[in-house]
Amino acid sequence: MSDRRTVITVWCGYVSSYTSYLCVFNAFNLYIVSANSVLCNKVNNMIFKALRSKARLISRHMNGSNFSGRTQSAIRIIGSTVCIGGTAAAIAYHLLCRNEVHMAAVGTVAKFASVSQYMAEPITRRQVLDANRNDMKCRMEELVMKIQTDFCRSLEAEENFGKKFLVDRWERKEGGGGITCVLQDGDVFEKAGVNISVVHGNLPKGAIQQMRSRGKQLAEGELPFFAVGVSAVIHPRNPMVPTIHFNYRYFEVTDSTGEKQWWFGGGTDLTPYYLNENDANHFHRTLKEACDPHDATYYPKFKEWCDKYFFIPHRNESRGVGGIFFDDLDGPDAERAFDFVSSCAHSVIPSYLPLVRQHKNDPYGDRHRQWQLLRRGRYVEFNLIYDRGTKFGLYTPGARYESILMSLPLNAKWEYMNIPDQGTEEAVIIEVLKKPKNWLNL
Repeated sequence: MSDRRTVITVWCGYVSSYTSYLCVFNAFNLYIVSANSVLCNKVNNMIFKALRSKARLISRHMNGSNFSGRTQSAIRIIGSTVCIGGTAAAIAYHLLCRNEVHMAAVGTVAKFASVSQYMAEPITRRQVLDANRNDMKCRMEELVMKIQTDFCRSLEAEENFGKKFLVDRWERKEGGGGITCVLQDGDVFEKAGVNISVVHGNLPKGAIQQMRSRGKQLAEGELPFFAVGVSAVIHPRNPMVPTIHFNYRYFEVTDSTGEKQWWFGGGTDLTPYYLNENDANHFHRTLKEACDPHDATYYPKFKEWCDKYFFIPHRNESRGVGGIFFDDLDGPDAERAFDFVSSCAHSVIPSYLPLVRQHKNDPYGDRHRQWQLLRRGRYVEFNLIYDRGTKFGLYTPGARYESILMSLPLNAKWEYMNIPDQGTEEAVIIEVLKKPKNWLNL
């Protein structure tokens, strides 16, 4: 009889402990659900193991007692029913509470979505953006902030160890500012820079001369301007993953008579270190699909423009395998030009991320790494000597030089008279760079 009382008492104690655990389990999870789910799971597992050990002890005690088989079975059934029911109730209650906490959090985020959905606060005050939604300057600013955020989050998702972008929001005393996002020393991306700028003021003389040289009819005197754009350069660690660059921008200039000129510019281009024709075909096909709904002539025209623009004269070779490039786009009207630019900007992720996922874990050796560094040297040469955007930035008073030069790789290399041997992988890419290819056979 004493054995029976002992076992029943111990079993009731176990059920009581289990019930207490349910309360602790849910209180604990509610407390840390939004703080540390890993710790939560570890503590839960620890408690479950302790209770399981106690159950085994009770089972052994029961087997060694004088209970009849029926009595033991009845106790096990009752105890198991209580535990299973308790478990079901606990799980249902736990999920419900988690959902309530999650919904409360979502409600909080939604309430502040206007300022928290981007990498940082907009440069233009939110009230101004909301009050001028039909103004092209405000529409373009919101577009570039979205493109920046989407692209940064997509790149972060490819990193294997949680590397994140450093976000630097800066202001320019002459007017405006920018948001510079840089990821350095990641396991997938050695250096990735995604920058937006929203600047205004008076055009400097150097910028005016540059614009006139390409046919812009600008009046004499002070010329107030507004420029907004997003630009990115991604330098991967693995030499089998290509570098990508894109830039999309909007520009307004107002002369002394109040007449306003506006135009869009931009493009996306790819710079592989080793040639993979499937990658190049995918990249160009994605860009063509972004262009065609707006004008069937855009892709071939802007592809040719890209091949000419990203050419390094002193090396007699292109920087990469091209893409699209355009400038001074002021037609057919502002609305359709904006739609086209938006379509191109949104095509960056589908054009590039599949290539990253496919090749980021490809094997490579020191020979591939050294070639990658040499090709990055060519990238630096083009950006510092020929790139129009870099020049405009350096000419602009109050320029943020760290942001302008974010396109430069973390590491690069120059060697005297490095000419790859015929028949090598390195020679294959050089051949393509010297003779731009029609990737889609148009």
